[in-house]
Amino acid sequence: MSKQAISETKLRKLLELNIKLKEQLEISRVPISEASKSMIEYCQTTQDMMVPSVWGSRNPDPFIEPTAGCGCVLM
Repeated sequence: MSKQAISETKLRKLLELNIKLKEQLEISRVPISEASKSMIEYCQTTQDMMVPSVWGSRNPDPFIEPTAGCGCVLM
């Protein structure tokens, strides 16, 4: 390959990279504090049917293992 062909290849790669970087720049971004706040708000207001004991369901939680003895949980 000649020097000119190599230079053209490098230029083409740089132009492609520049296009990709410009596309990334256009992606809307949210500050982490705002994203965290919205996640916390969502978790507090949306019931998770997989954890009925947290939401005060009247039905017993089928996912809790029955405890034997004093009913204490050790971690």
